[in-house]
Amino acid sequence: MRTHSKVKQMWSDKVLYLMLLPGIAYFIIFHIWPIIGMKLAFYDYQILGDNVFVGFKYFRELFSTPVFEQVLKNTLIISAMKMFLIFPIPIIFALILNEFINGKFRKSIQVISYLPHFLSWVVIAGVWFDFLSKSNGVVNEIIQALGFQPHDFLTDKSAIRWVLVASEAWRNIGWDSIIFLAAIMGVNQSLYEAAHVDGANRWHIVTRIVLPHLYIPMVTIFILNVGFIMNAGLDQVLNFTNDSVNSRIDIIDTYVYRVGLINGQYSFATAANLFKSMIGVVLVLSTHFISKKLTSKGAW
Repeated sequence: MRTHSKVKQMWSDKVLYLMLLPGIAYFIIFHIWPIIGMKLAFYDYQILGDNVFVGFKYFRELFSTPVFEQVLKNTLIISAMKMFLIFPIPIIFALILNEFINGKFRKSIQVISYLPHFLSWVVIAGVWFDFLSKSNGVVNEIIQALGFQPHDFLTDKSAIRWVLVASEAWRNIGWDSIIFLAAIMGVNQSLYEAAHVDGANRWHIVTRIVLPHLYIPMVTIFILNVGFIMNAGLDQVLNFTNDSVNSRIDIIDTYVYRVGLINGQYSFATAANLFKSMIGVVLVLSTHFISKKLTSKGAW
């Protein structure tokens, strides 16, 4: 009887389930199906001929390659910078939109902040190249107006990682704030009314009412972000890299791209990618269980 009622409920919501199909198809085709190809990491893959099982040969080669140590270090540093520096920004942005900006102006800001997310990194890199150009970029014009010498940020090894972080934040600040805005909108209005009656100021409302409602999405998103710590942004790095800064932003994904697609070492590249994926899985599970242990909240 219960099964029949569930089927009936699902049938009544069939339009909603149909809307899920494109997303499900995307994950199956591009994320689940490729897992089958991970077996190449344990074989000496030949386009023509038999594939010979070699066990962990390519993993041993991977860990003994001097370049891999550097790309692993770059990946962890860039990902950690993005995760810890960018993570609070959408939360703060959502709070500002909710607390200080109202009406049509807020909607306009939301739309404008969402737009960069839909631009490719090719376009975004072009925008930032113009923005940071040493000859006529806005940033260097301001620097010169203040009496300082212009600086070439895009070829400076000490600055390029910060350029990656800043451009990533600019691209995703609006999009990442959506879930936090939705959580804020879900706060019971009676809580605000009770707070005003008790004489609570804006700061008390934010810290005692709004932020506690953001706690669960914050924990969930942070845990999921930890799982992507080995993904420092292939598209972004490919568009921002050059010979001057490559040693500082060469990451695992660009290494796999170079070794696998360009040099044709498919088994070796698959081993590197599998290593990256397994580290991500371990980090997600570890962070989830630690969070459950300490706060009783987790990703699921």
